[in-house]
Amino acid sequence: MAIPINRIVTTAYFPGREIGESLGIVGAECVLGINIFKDIMGGIRDIVGGRSGTHQEALRKARETCLAELAAEAAEAGADAVVSVEFDYSEFSGNKGGMIILAGYGTAVRFR
Repeated sequence: MAIPINRIVTTAYFPGREIGESLGIVGAECVLGINIFKDIMGGIRDIVGGRSGTHQEALRKARETCLAELAAEAAEAGADAVVSVEFDYSEFSGNKGGMIILAGYGTAVRFR
């Protein structure tokens, strides 16, 4: 069973709890394929000042997936929480479309 998502934080400490042991790095990667038609429409929205809801939803789902995978990996390590979490977005483009890669990582910890 995974740790609760609210026990995954970006700070180097966990508010209200003392960290007793660091269990190492946990990480998750999500790769999203982006359709060229959606990219073009998203680009048009950017030019006219709109927001690309399709892309925003895909990025939100990728972040949620990464958080769930971090929670599961931390639980497997026997952790109570994950601290110092960071996300890194990268983009790769090709002739027929592109991919967005979201990597999330942090330190699994056990409370005292």
